[in-house]
Amino acid sequence: MSVECFVTGGSGFVGQHLLAHLTATGHKTWVLMRNPENIERLKEQVGRLGGNPAYIHAVEGDISREELGLSEADKQCVSSAAVFFHLAAQFTWGLTMEQARAVNVQGALRVARLAASQDIRLLMVGGYMVQNLTHLASIGVDNECPENTNWPEVYGRVGGYEGSKLESHFAVIRYMQEVGADYTIVHPATVCGHSESGHIPEGQPLADLIRNLALGRFKAVPGSARHWLPLVSVDYLVKMMTCVAFDPSMANRQVLALYENTPNLQAMLGQLAKTLDIKAPRHHVPIGLLKWLLVIPGLATRLSISAESLNFIQTQRFDMNDSQQLERKYQLAHPDMARTLEKTVRHVQGYLPNRQVQTSQNPAGR
Repeated sequence: MSVECFVTGGSGFVGQHLLAHLTATGHKTWVLMRNPENIERLKEQVGRLGGNPAYIHAVEGDISREELGLSEADKQCVSSAAVFFHLAAQFTWGLTMEQARAVNVQGALRVARLAASQDIRLLMVGGYMVQNLTHLASIGVDNECPENTNWPEVYGRVGGYEGSKLESHFAVIRYMQEVGADYTIVHPATVCGHSESGHIPEGQPLADLIRNLALGRFKAVPGSARHWLPLVSVDYLVKMMTCVAFDPSMANRQVLALYENTPNLQAMLGQLAKTLDIKAPRHHVPIGLLKWLLVIPGLATRLSISAESLNFIQTQRFDMNDSQQLERKYQLAHPDMARTLEKTVRHVQGYLPNRQVQTSQNPAGR
């Protein structure tokens, strides 16, 4: 059944693929854009990803403004939506608490308030670290009573991006429960490219990891043999998002979108290195030591790595029972991850200057 949808963050990586999936299946979609004049460029990209650009319509606004800065006419347009997909977020390392909160927390709450006022289901994208209760406790998040959390201390431990994503998660849930509004939250793992095309834009965490590996910046594997970076393909993610968004039984529930058989970090780097035709790093370096070294002025920049990004490399495994039940219900299956990683590497290689890519003589693994 075709319904109307409203999307924030439609110009981003996951947003583009979500628009492609929604419009390919006949859903008219309103997209929040600060610069609506860029809609044609977005439509072209969605078309290249297999969507139907004719179903995409721009509304001018910004999540940093009250009521998203929507005109009365545009509020009327989006009021016909069945689901608000909230993907917009400021993603970069090194954000201050004030910068991150302004968009990722207050912006999310503005979207939640609009959805609640229109009596529309909110589908929000969170992050898999919210499901890592051991990690939450270690950084000072009170999962049982989040209002007791000292958020400035949390931000100080994990940085602006992760701190704001965690705070926005609990803040939105609390608000939606207080007003009795429907929400569903999908928590994705680190997103890799499309399983068929490998499409992944520059600046995505996995694309940056592949670039650093290609440039010989991985002298050792962060963590131990137990550490991993959970992955999910972007095409699986958007299918799961749309399934739960339109499922009445998923009101006020959360789901983890994560490929539980993602190999450990050493094996994953080995797969990536094989496609790049370089040597993979073999030795490990404790993450605590690596974080300490990154305090050295200039080292983080030279290695193109942020201490914040290391927080996502963990040993925690997750309870996937609920996700597996939903996969059976919706007849979803994760694509082959080894093949997806290979496709993703090939796509990243397409925008790596040839002179930068190391040969198989790369000393990265020595």
